[in-house]
Amino acid sequence: MPTPVERSALEFYEARRIVIDAVRSITIHRRVETVSVEAAYSRMLAQAVIADRDYPAVRRSLRDGFAIMSWDVPGTLKIRGETRAGQVLQTGLQKGEALEIMTGAPVPDEADGVVMLEHVTRVAGADGRPAVNIDQRAEPGQFINERGAEAKEGDVLIAPSTRIDASHIATLAMAGYTSVQVFAPPALAILATGDEIVDIDLEPASHQVRNSNSYMLASLVSACGGKPAILPVARDTKEALRPLLEKGLQYDMLLISGGVSAGRYDLVKPTLRELAADIHFERVRIQPGGPTAFATLANKPVFGLPGNPGSSYVTFRLFAQPALEILGGQTEPLLAFLSARFEAPFRHKSGLTRFLPARLSADGEYLRHIRWQGSSDVPALGKANAFLVADHDRESWERGDLIRVMQKL
Repeated sequence: MPTPVERSALEFYEARRIVIDAVRSITIHRRVETVSVEAAYSRMLAQAVIADRDYPAVRRSLRDGFAIMSWDVPGTLKIRGETRAGQVLQTGLQKGEALEIMTGAPVPDEADGVVMLEHVTRVAGADGRPAVNIDQRAEPGQFINERGAEAKEGDVLIAPSTRIDASHIATLAMAGYTSVQVFAPPALAILATGDEIVDIDLEPASHQVRNSNSYMLASLVSACGGKPAILPVARDTKEALRPLLEKGLQYDMLLISGGVSAGRYDLVKPTLRELAADIHFERVRIQPGGPTAFATLANKPVFGLPGNPGSSYVTFRLFAQPALEILGGQTEPLLAFLSARFEAPFRHKSGLTRFLPARLSADGEYLRHIRWQGSSDVPALGKANAFLVADHDRESWERGDLIRVMQKL
């Protein structure tokens, strides 16, 4: 029978929605900075990007071929001349004529279609001059990109709160932007807790472990557009923990790793309560990561992530990442799952949604579960390139069955 704590746990999508709604309700003071277009990749846009003219600025041909009047074909047409991309159009077009044209070249106003080279035959006209024979009909507008068909002068090409990708860089350059305003990266504090944690440059005793979580979380924060700061490790006393929590609240968001379970020395939640934090949830029906807590305090999001690296990774992706993205200016954080087919039968105990290390095939079609010794198994985590998402109400999958997949960052 489930315990009261287990009954109060949320499904992961419910917890994720609580995070998104709570962070949206926070008063966020976003900083804006200007960067060159070369440095804008993956940054969050803080302004609208506006078309400085019509695109294309003239009618353009979409194919190599001949510009024609559609009512003239099929038939034999005199060759008026030629035009190519980058050249000012020097001639118009009259009935019974065709203009040889290259892809991207301006199309004369009189033409209403382009016939591809593959569908014309060069011949001599009745007067002995060059001509072309076109033996098929042409639809009005075929292979012509009309002026302003892509964008009109003054149109919004890229909306604010868009994460800039390579295609946006092309758009910025096309529209003449040499620099652009972006949101400054949110600053995140990362606080590992535990008497067993030592710095990574030290030799741990047999009862100790190096602080792998802080560095893993810092890399995830950077990958999601944030600026991480690793705080000193908090030992398992309230006297050690509280001042470090208060220091972490000087940042835009605080990630705490460890100390969130129900043991005597798991002090994160009690200390947050003493600081008058609003704790929105403290357990989720997932494995790994069940004891995850989310709070707001001093107008800042605070996450208590379980201390094992596998748990911290999964819960960061599910809950902390959308909070970070909203702080950074994104309006609707997405959690995109893929689908893949099992290479072999898979079984798991129902009741919890499980995020387990897996390996996607190179083509992304098949997946195999990577066996691990639990969420502390860092080597197994490193062998995975994804997590399979095993639904809480299903226990078995056969070879070839589809399953949801969360890719690693």
